[in-house]
Amino acid sequence: MSIEVLDPTYGGGAAEFALAPRLESLAGKTFGVISNGKRGTRPYFDALERMLLAQGAARVVTHIKSNYSAPADAHIMAEVSQWDAAFVGIGD
Repeated sequence: MSIEVLDPTYGGGAAEFALAPRLESLAGKTFGVISNGKRGTRPYFDALERMLLAQGAARVVTHIKSNYSAPADAHIMAEVSQWDAAFVGIGD
């Protein structure tokens, strides 16, 4: 019997993972939230939504994936380009 050891670290350049430019302001912006739907995400994202709206965000759109361990559904991904920024989270 043999054992194969896999290295999970990314071997590419750091430039491929550059941060997106920071928003000048939250005012008037639309934010998307993609949750895996597990119990722990609900209170966090509810608090985040309240904070964003209190600081001037125009809208917070929340979507829950149909399968917590799979990529976001096609109808969710089709909407992402309409958001100014997105939050994605997992929780138990």
